[in-house]
Amino acid sequence: MKPTKPICVAITGASGAAYGLRLIECLLHVGHPVYLLVTTPGQIVIAMETELKFPGRPADIERFLNTHYGVDEGQLRVFGKDEWTAPMASGSGAPEAMVVCPCTMGTLSAIACGSSRNLMERSADVMLKERKKLVLVARETPLSAIHLENMLRLTHAGAVILPANPGFYHNPTGINDLVDFVVARVLDQIGVEHDLIGRWGEQHDPEQ
Repeated sequence: MKPTKPICVAITGASGAAYGLRLIECLLHVGHPVYLLVTTPGQIVIAMETELKFPGRPADIERFLNTHYGVDEGQLRVFGKDEWTAPMASGSGAPEAMVVCPCTMGTLSAIACGSSRNLMERSADVMLKERKKLVLVARETPLSAIHLENMLRLTHAGAVILPANPGFYHNPTGINDLVDFVVARVLDQIGVEHDLIGRWGEQHDPEQ
């Protein structure tokens, strides 16, 4: 049976657009409905770091991605930053989980403060107040004391801080393997099965 409860993915202007795009691809592949939010800086970074160039309006982005990922209309919905009637703006319409991937320190700060100045910030605020899973894939280095304090504050509030720090024990052979490592950790956090990489302890023993 296909998943029916949507997962919200938000892409900000942090470097690492491939993480968010791969996450969307994996969710759609297993049949998850996806609510997508993309900031203007996020669109700029996607164009800089990938071969994709999103159109300007949410409805056009939705059609573009439906074609790109080959999914049926309705499985992926794209919302604008001021679309306050979107389901995830209210606890009664909250998705199963929300992932900000990648997450800038500015967005992380706004969520930590409960600013709710746009739909992305409001959606994250809803996840916290409803005690639902909120994963923030932080992408910054080095980290200041302000960044760390905001991360601690969000952790106390129930969010999961999941830095985009790929491991190497799976013997990656390219960038896609490093991207999949981080996306696999995100999928684990939101309870979505995957076969992107092997689990710890499942690796081949080189001495055998």
